[in-house]
Amino acid sequence: MTTAAIDEQLFRLPDLGEGLTEAEIVEWKVAVGDTVTIDQIVVEVETAKAAVEVPVPYAGTVLRLHAEAGTALGVGEALITVGAGAPAPEAAAAQYREEERAGSGNVLIGYGTGHEPAPRRRRRRPAAEAVTTAPAPVAEPHAPRVVSPLVRRLARDHGIDLASLAPSGPAGVVLRRDVEEAVARSTPVPSEPTPEPASDGPVRIPLRGVRKTVADKLARSRTEIPDATTWVDVDATGLLQAKKALEAAEPGRRVGLLALLARICVAGLRRYPELNSAVDTERREILRFEEVHLGFAAQTERGLVVPVVRDAHRLTTVQLAAELARLTELARTGNLPPDRLTGGTFTLNNYGVFGVDGSTPIINHPEAALLGVGRIVDKPWVVDGELAVRKVTQLSFSFDHRVCDGGTAGGFLRFVADCVERPAILLADV
Repeated sequence: MTTAAIDEQLFRLPDLGEGLTEAEIVEWKVAVGDTVTIDQIVVEVETAKAAVEVPVPYAGTVLRLHAEAGTALGVGEALITVGAGAPAPEAAAAQYREEERAGSGNVLIGYGTGHEPAPRRRRRRPAAEAVTTAPAPVAEPHAPRVVSPLVRRLARDHGIDLASLAPSGPAGVVLRRDVEEAVARSTPVPSEPTPEPASDGPVRIPLRGVRKTVADKLARSRTEIPDATTWVDVDATGLLQAKKALEAAEPGRRVGLLALLARICVAGLRRYPELNSAVDTERREILRFEEVHLGFAAQTERGLVVPVVRDAHRLTTVQLAAELARLTELARTGNLPPDRLTGGTFTLNNYGVFGVDGSTPIINHPEAALLGVGRIVDKPWVVDGELAVRKVTQLSFSFDHRVCDGGTAGGFLRFVADCVERPAILLADV
């Protein structure tokens, strides 16, 4: 039987969003020898913004994975090679036999074959010739006809008996995933690992993914932006009452404090548009934006991210609440699209959820300002000349001194504080 040669199609790491130039391989969803369909998810990568599942635009057989998990690839670098069609059983068997004879290291990235490299690359014989000159032996039940030396080594290293495995590859070939599944079944689930320091030094943790991006952006903010911070304590009792009134007006509707604070910030930026800006340092220009794209800090397992509510100035308070909840959930599950993590013009940070009262927040570069909100606690407060217990919080406001002076920043913060204490002030701008 003859089989046409497989046309190889190379798929490179695609552009995953604005400003993203690289991604780190988190987990391969396929292995060499697997058959894939068009738009099938083949790999999960982590960009500087979020985890992204990447589909392949080709159908066929996986011939090569060009990077191991943990490897960082630039956009446009080789990711996966797919054969134009699944090989016939005889061709697959011949291909594995040829790889075993040649000691090919391309079957599985990261595992050697145990053979010394040949002086020059051997020419791979056509599949038909391989089948004719080296026919495969008749397989016994559950016994593999052909096994890649790489898979054999993986099985040997983990003490797996290949004859005990049910092969899932073409022509009864045992694939890497068959061995890995057997390893997983035989390996007990370990307790939470605790890194141990090396005997001669500290534990070294690579700065990658989201953590690396956060570090780079904060360092750039501190280097480029001459920031200043001002703060004020406010009585938030009225804001909490407004929240309860909104939720009582329509049972089942959830309006969080973050949504109310977002509405106040949007109104404040309308009054003080200088703060809805960025500075182009190369052209020495201030970019003042008409649209308010409101970022808000969200803590996730991958670190701190700042999802962006697009056109927040066009949304009602209820719509803001729904969008904040939706983006928060996407951030926690690592499913935020890259375009929802860039392009913000102002950031709101509710660090009070961590149980702290105040902070000097770092501006989210390249924005010009950030409002931080501390926890709300019972404190003694003077109301109409009488001492009372009120719900008090601290507002911290960091701003870029290049876009405005202290008077503008103080005016914005005072407006926000007044709205927190007397939410009815917002009706003046409706």
